[in-house]
Amino acid sequence: MDAPPDYRRAIALAMTGASGAPYGLRLLQQLLAAGEPVYLMLSKPAQVVIASETDLNLPGRALDIARYLGEHYGARPGQLRVFGQDEWTAPVASGSATARAMVVCPCSMGTVASLANGASKTLIERAADVMLKERRTLIVVPRETPFSTIHLENLLRLARAGALVLPANPAFYHRPQSATELVDFLVARILDHLGVAHALGPRWGVAEVE
Repeated sequence: MDAPPDYRRAIALAMTGASGAPYGLRLLQQLLAAGEPVYLMLSKPAQVVIASETDLNLPGRALDIARYLGEHYGARPGQLRVFGQDEWTAPVASGSATARAMVVCPCSMGTVASLANGASKTLIERAADVMLKERRTLIVVPRETPFSTIHLENLLRLARAGALVLPANPAFYHRPQSATELVDFLVARILDHLGVAHALGPRWGVAEVE
């Protein structure tokens, strides 16, 4: 029998309304495959983007989303918890909870602005604010182009507050042959910063050992 998930080491994942749903979903898949307990938060715009960019048909309620995605990605019982935007009793809403890191992927510019100004109007915004005030890992993955001066100033403000800004900029030196390989490159960088082992692709300057 598998041991119950240790939510003292959970990773919070938020997906917002920017284009780039495949990044967040692939990250979710990899975290679950690595055995990591995950707290998932989806904004309403994120659910619209997921419907337009993928073949997933997410249900409306948080519990049903957890069941649907858990089955889709082969999660262990209790490994994935999904919280609604107004679920203020969620562990991520308080610094007394112990999620070790949070990733916002993809992160819209509207969310960047709210995080940079400590708005905390939604659970995603509050959870990120908790990460910053508790000096825990917060990774923001903006997906926008071009950046306006306002965008850049908000991202700089987040970086100065302690967040890691990791733009959705895949590389090409590994000669990707598919969109999946481009997605995996970015997800691999996120996993590296979370300290989660993976085998998503070759690393620069590291020769393969036969």
